[in-house]
Parts: sequence; structure tokens; C-alpha cells
Amino acid sequence: MPSFVSPLNRWRQGRTELENEVIDQLLLGQLDRRAFLRHGSRIGLSAAVMAGVLQGAGLAPIGRALAQGKPGGTIRVAQITPSGAIEPVSVADQGGLLPLQMAGDFLVMDGPDLMLRPMLATSWKPNEDGSVWTFTLRDGVKFHDGRTMTADDVVASIDRLADPANGSNALSAFKGVLSKGGTTKVDNRTVRFTLDAPNGNFPYYVSTDNYNAIILPADYKGDFEQNFNATGPFKLEKYTPKVSASFVRNPDYWGGSVLPERVELNFYNELQPQVLALLGGQIDLIQQVSVQGGQSLLDNPAVKIIRLKSNAHRQVHMKNKGSFADKRVRQAMALTLDRPAIIKGLFRGLADLGNDSPFAPVFPSTDTSVPQRVKDIAKAKQLMAEAGMAGGFDVTFTTMQMQELPTLATLIRNAGAEIGIKINLKIEDVGAYYGDAVPGKSDWLDSEFGMTDYGHRGTPNIFLAAPLLSTGTWNSAEFKNPNYDKLVAGYIAALDPAAQKKQAGAIQTLLVDETPIIFPYFYDYLTATSAKLTGAEPTAMGQIFLNKAGFA
Repeated sequence: MPSFVSPLNRWRQGRTELENEVIDQLLLGQLDRRAFLRHGSRIGLSAAVMAGVLQGAGLAPIGRALAQGKPGGTIRVAQITPSGAIEPVSVADQGGLLPLQMAGDFLVMDGPDLMLRPMLATSWKPNEDGSVWTFTLRDGVKFHDGRTMTADDVVASIDRLADPANGSNALSAFKGVLSKGGTTKVDNRTVRFTLDAPNGNFPYYVSTDNYNAIILPADYKGDFEQNFNATGPFKLEKYTPKVSASFVRNPDYWGGSVLPERVELNFYNELQPQVLALLGGQIDLIQQVSVQGGQSLLDNPAVKIIRLKSNAHRQVHMKNKGSFADKRVRQAMALTLDRPAIIKGLFRGLADLGNDSPFAPVFPSTDTSVPQRVKDIAKAKQLMAEAGMAGGFDVTFTTMQMQELPTLATLIRNAGAEIGIKINLKIEDVGAYYGDAVPGKSDWLDSEFGMTDYGHRGTPNIFLAAPLLSTGTWNSAEFKNPNYDKLVAGYIAALDPAAQKKQAGAIQTLLVDETPIIFPYFYDYLTATSAKLTGAEPTAMGQIFLNKAGFA
């Protein structure tokens, strides 16, 4: 055994078999530093333990340098207009998640590196098979109204989200994972989650990944817009629906001193006015910038671009019936796309290739040996002929007016024409497209052929479940495959990184064959700030942590 293992024995004492297995995989070279940190944080290894392991193994220590600004001042933020009420239980759009996060905290933070960090929970541990997770809560946390947070508040908050009767948007994550009643209090500072099935990635489900999961008082009555009462670094000053929200620093914040005196969120319906406002000095930060429409910011010395590798993407669904009932037709459509050219044209290269499964390059479990799908018109025409569709067909493609989606829709229309598919575009505003976000009342879920956006997550679990499981809440393709369901259950249950990767390869291979959804690319998440603002920490989900931000 290598000589450097010996000093690590002290870090192994008192560790569970699972924790020691992850440490051993690092030492044997089966996990690199990044994957070790991610998997270690997932199963609850503390930063101190992971730093000690890395030091003993002769690897670089944990560290993230984030310059802080000067105290005081107002940070003016531009963001997309929330599509509906700022209601923690039901918010389903990016416009609503930033106001939630300004005022609220989560049990766990999923950082830009996909590594979990303590927030309202200081530690978490699974049982032997990952079917029960126990979280220890931070002591002395106060809500904005002065009350102290306890386990009762956490239990009520998560139970509220897991209850189908509440119209919870978080059911897209919790369905089949955590049911109402599965969250219980052990004592005032300990909460136990008894899951519907083993889940090796459960801490991500109660992290910033699940943007509905801010912790609220146990007696919350659905009046969040009245006071934004939560535990976060900023307290509500004023909220005007569809216009703006302003916040002042929380002097009792558990995370230490909050540097900005105020934060203003200014709501915009389109990106271009945000770009002009940043260049004109009316705002200091744009929540998210797309390459399409934000070109004037990308090479401007007066602007800083914060670039995060992400798994945010677009999903092009084809209902597994009607024109797309035969998988060969779905494969043919996927073979018409020139993905490298799309990435170059739409993103100036700031994206990764998609391979028609949710497994993005940023996920450590992604099996990179699965062959990349490439444009092949000859093969596509052959598949159309074999499916009895040599003459093509007419179909409507439905999507929304947001960022690069209309441009991509045009590229898809042109690509389909190469194999005889005549695609008519139906591009709607965001509200009309999503509708009520339930089958029968949503163009997103009801359209035969359509495209929607999916934000970044720390794991592929939600992408694997909500749009693709037979019981998935967002299964717009109406894809039902028992073999797929079984493979996903195995992936989700796996605690061991090697087991996750094995299952991932099988899932990727099946989805490339069935092609219920085309995943063209995974794009980098871009936030733009003025050159004078420092210390802002965005996530690829759309949150922006500003408690340590200020002006140089």
C-alpha cells in the first residue's frame, strides 16, 4: 500500500463503511479530487475531514477564493419578471426563485462546483442503504420576525412541499422520493427523512437545487408576499408585483455580517433592456445573460462575466405516439442536428455537446464512452424509409419566446426539412406555453413536438425522473419504458460512485436508442456585473449570493 495512506488512518476512525469506501477510491485513483469532494460532501464528510484526506494524499487542499467588497451601498440587480406570485410552494420559474433566495435559506447549498455546503443544516448522514437521511440543524438561526428556527419549522416546510394537495412545484423532485409524513423531528436540532426508496443523492433534493425548499415558519399561512418572512441575509423593504422588490440587510443573520445595505431586484421582460441598463450604469448585475442578445457584454472591459459550467439545457420532446410513435422517426430527427455548429452559432462555443440523455459532461457519473450522436442525413433518410415515412409529414413545433429558443426552433425546422419533415413553428409567451404546468392545461406538456428549458441541477436525478419516468410529472414525451424505469431506480439508489457510473452508461445507451427527447447541448451559465462589483456568487440555478458582495 502506498506510504501516504498511513497518515490518513486518523481520518478513518469513526467513519462509516461508505465514507471509508469513498476515501479508499480516492487513494486508489478511482476518484479524482473533484469527484472525491463532490461525493464526500454528498454523504456528509465535513470540509475538515476532506481537507485532511487530501493533505494526507498529497493533493491540493480545499479552497475557494472569493473577494469581498466594501460594506454599505445598494446593489441593483436586473432579472426576468416573475411569471406569477412569489409563493415558495408553487413558484416554477426563474423569475420567482431569486426573490425567494434573497430572503430565504436552504438546508444545504449546492455550489458552482457541485459540492454541497452547510447552510441551515450543518451535517447530514445516510443509513446503510440511503433510505433514511439524518440532518443536524444549525443552532441560533432566527426568522426575520425574531422567532428561532427549530426542527418543527423544517419538518413543516418540507412536508408542505411533499403534499400533493398544496400544488407544490417541488413534487417534480419529491415525487417517488419523499412523501408527506416522511420528514420527522428527532429533537429540536435534528430532522430525519425517511424516503420512499433508497436515494444516494438525497441532500441535493433539499439544497438550493430545489428552489422551492427555503425554510419557513411552521405556521406559514401562504402570505409570503406580505412579508417575505424567512431566515435569509436580506429582509423585505418593498415589493411591487411585476415591477421590483427591494431588501435591506438582516442584522441578525446567522452567516455573519451582511455587507450590502440594500439590494434592489428590478424586473424586465426581455434581456436587451437589462443589457442597456448595465451599460448605462442603472444596474450593477444581470442575473443571467445569454449569448444571443448579450454579445455586447461578452468582450466589454467595463463588464465582468461570471461563467459557470452547468448542465442547464433545452429538451426537445417527441411524443411517443402519432407521427413519432416509431423510434426510428425520433432517431432520424435527432440525426439532422449539427450540434457543434449550433453551439458555435448560438453560444460562441460556451456550451457542451448533448448526447440525447440528461448526463452532461459536468456530472462525474456520466459515461463518456457512449458514442456521441452526430449529424447523418443519409442515415436519417434510411430510418424514415424503414419506418414508412419516406415522404415525410407535417407537424407543429411548440416553444416559447425566451433567450435562444426561437432561433433554435428555426434551426430545428430547417433541419427537419432535410428529411421531409415540414415543421410549423408555434412560439408563445412564457405564461401561455407553461399554462398550468399539468397535462391537459399546458402547451408544454400537451404538444406533440416541443421544446422547453431546464435549469441546472447538482445531480441528473430530476432530469431522469420528472420528464422521462413512466410516472414523471413532466413527461411531455409520454415515454413509458419499464427497463428505463428500473435502470433509473438503480442509479438513484446507488451510494457508490462506481455503481452510479455503471447505471449511467446503461441509461445513456437506452435513451440514445429510444430518443424520446433530444438534448442538443448543455450551456454555460453566464452572469454579468459591473467591473466595480465584487464578491457576488451566482449559482447555475439562478440564485445569487450577495451577502459578501460590494463595490471595490
